[in-house]
Amino acid sequence: MVLDSSVMNVSISQIVEDLNTTVTGVQSAITMYTLVMAAFMLVGAKLGDILGRDRAFGLGLGVYGLGSLITALSPNLAVLLIGWSGVEGLGAVLVIPAIAALTAANYEGKERAFAYSMIGGAAGAAIAAGPLIGGYVTTTWSWRYVFVGEVVVVIVVLAVHRMMKRAPRPQRPPTLDYAGAALSAVAFGLIVFGILKSSTWGWIRPVAAPSINGHKITPLGFSAVPFLIMGGLVVLGCFFAWEERRERLGRSTLLNRALLKIETLRAGLASLAAQQLIVMGTFFVLPVYLQVVLGFDAFETGKRLFPMSVSMLAAALAGPKVAARRGPRTVVQVGLGAMAIAALVLVGTIDVTLHGTAFALSLIFFGIGAGLLMSQLGNVIMSSAPADQTNEAGGLQGTAQNLGASLGTALIGSVLLLGLLTGFNTRIQQNPAVPADVKAQISKATASGIPIVTTDQAYKALRDAGLSSADATTVTDDYAGAQLDALKTSMLAVAFLAVLSFWFTRRLPGKREEAA
Repeated sequence: MVLDSSVMNVSISQIVEDLNTTVTGVQSAITMYTLVMAAFMLVGAKLGDILGRDRAFGLGLGVYGLGSLITALSPNLAVLLIGWSGVEGLGAVLVIPAIAALTAANYEGKERAFAYSMIGGAAGAAIAAGPLIGGYVTTTWSWRYVFVGEVVVVIVVLAVHRMMKRAPRPQRPPTLDYAGAALSAVAFGLIVFGILKSSTWGWIRPVAAPSINGHKITPLGFSAVPFLIMGGLVVLGCFFAWEERRERLGRSTLLNRALLKIETLRAGLASLAAQQLIVMGTFFVLPVYLQVVLGFDAFETGKRLFPMSVSMLAAALAGPKVAARRGPRTVVQVGLGAMAIAALVLVGTIDVTLHGTAFALSLIFFGIGAGLLMSQLGNVIMSSAPADQTNEAGGLQGTAQNLGASLGTALIGSVLLLGLLTGFNTRIQQNPAVPADVKAQISKATASGIPIVTTDQAYKALRDAGLSSADATTVTDDYAGAQLDALKTSMLAVAFLAVLSFWFTRRLPGKREEAA
């Protein structure tokens, strides 16, 4: 499931050609996949309590496999949206909380910590290996084979699942709070959608504002993004008020609010969201650098990122042993420190040529840091929750993951795009070699934003716009310089966020026993 988005991202060009669609259309499918999971994760967790974790896991996996099959056979974008964004997303919201709860039911103590570290490490490795796998399969065969492979994996996992220890079903299953489910879905849907569209529509000032029948949607002259997020927060407040009312009346609730009063669980959720923010922000920047600046294809990009995948998995497996002596808090803080240092080193390695050794070492170091976090946070969250509420804790964990990932892509993406726009215009205005009419033309053309393209594409676009060869070369050089500066600024922002995330670790258990 983690593999999906990274594979889709590196396969966009082939999917566009194969389905006769647009890049915007495929990006919409990726956005909708995240949106569906974020909106319905708490609902999926509650259904696990109602149906039983084993039935929820099996049903969710079957739905996910069906979505993968539909995606593999999709003849157009509409079917892709139904199969991947819709069906797979709904299957995932049943599977993700159930995996967390089933792990808690099947393992205890050190074995549970190791199991969660395996899950976290495998997820992290999949994020890093996604471009390699997706690039190779896409280049050699077709993107469709990735989803065919998922169907096969689903069948194998369902067969293995039959041999696992069954989680106990509740004697009195709760009922689904339909109003709470609708409120939570709308709240998280609005918040995540607003966050995901921020890099396109702008956070405050409208950039590429959406339009209906030719009328741009700019409430009070601002971007629609803050209104979507604020609307989501208002609905979220209504959701908590509704849940409180149902608690007073003694009725089933979608979420036991008492879980959020557990300090270690709150710290684990916040740290997990921070981890996803940092990791996904980094995975937004690095492919842009490798593919746009250096010109690598998807497979070559995956090969350059592969050292991070290996070190991430190794660190995740080693994390529980370190935590047994030092405690989860120390392991997580060391991991954040390693990620911050690695991001700073990457700032120094970003150039027009690849500094192979330094780049690989910084990726290995980053992978170690991320792996250490992944080895601890799942176990901290699930061990903090009462045994009969692990499904709800798993739903909160999935929600935190989606919010963090969405924020990482949006925040770092905004830093990159804003840095590119500001840096490019500053360079153009300060460059005496650029004629005044060209400066005015560029200022007007970039008023609604600037795309991230290769220098060859930029040069061609400038020539098509009527600039002379000399002027186009000068402007392209400024664009290339602004691009490198924006990428460096983005990685600097990642380092800053890693340091800032130390704040969330204060309430994590200081000793291993506190999390077990």
